[in-house]
Amino acid sequence: MTQQPFSRPGAIDLSGLKRPAAGAPQTPGGDGGAAPAGGASYWLDVTEETFQSTVEASLTAPVLLVFYSPTRLPESQQMARDLATVAEEYEGRFLAGLVDIDTQPAIAQAVQLQSVPFVFAVIDGRPQPLLQDVLTLDSLRTAVNQVMQQLTAQGITGRHQPRQAGPAAETEDGEPPLDPRYAPAQEALAAGDYDTAVAEYERLLKANPADAEAAAGLAMAKVLQRASGADATAARAAADASPDDVAAQTLAADVDLLDGNVDDAFARLVELVRRTSDADRNAAREHLLGLFAAVGNDDPRVLKGRQALANALF
Repeated sequence: MTQQPFSRPGAIDLSGLKRPAAGAPQTPGGDGGAAPAGGASYWLDVTEETFQSTVEASLTAPVLLVFYSPTRLPESQQMARDLATVAEEYEGRFLAGLVDIDTQPAIAQAVQLQSVPFVFAVIDGRPQPLLQDVLTLDSLRTAVNQVMQQLTAQGITGRHQPRQAGPAAETEDGEPPLDPRYAPAQEALAAGDYDTAVAEYERLLKANPADAEAAAGLAMAKVLQRASGADATAARAAADASPDDVAAQTLAADVDLLDGNVDDAFARLVELVRRTSDADRNAAREHLLGLFAAVGNDDPRVLKGRQALANALF
């Protein structure tokens, strides 16, 4: 397996591709049959007609293009199907585009393909070479998981809509409908059953460690779980009375956060990190990172809090 870090190289040159009229639908994955049974949700067979729109879909979330040839290397076709299977498992975190170079030679020429199989990761319309060896399904899952974790760490957390579905409907307040995967956890939160909510989010993360939405949901569910039943006034009074007591300060920070006093919650733990050392300091830092995750890494208050934490640590 050959993997390289993402470096945002130049965009694919689409100028050489023609726009033929639409023909009959292609059998997914070539004559050998489709990848996951039941139809394509998060993968498609790429043609000259759909190549540009597939690349443009990477503006929403990553696209993995796998090039294969049933005539030159039959094993590459199976790998393409396996990538489609993995795309279904990730439920929209990336779109798999399967390119049969026997029937789509112009696409292979556009990307200056040298061998098959070959997988490009396309992000924001820009391709990066990713894999160029035949991998088993399990090895492919491992490789994709590493890539998704890296992208999540970079803040790339978008998600594709299922390809056979129509435009996402909106609720009465104009918000998109809840993803059904998160419904059990959300229902548990609404019922005040925080233990179940934590368990549901942990189950989602076990199935897909790169699920940023589940990670954020788990972080908030844990805050609610810890602060459940706490008296806010008493928690803050206990923290004021024992400024270096990690348990008292972290509970007060949870209460602050849930009351909407996000900056106060962060500042409380930043100061605790500044005053403590060793295990206490690490516990305060870890708790603060959990609060950052609950609020969301793109929130300006989190960005400010991270800078304050860095100053306190160093």
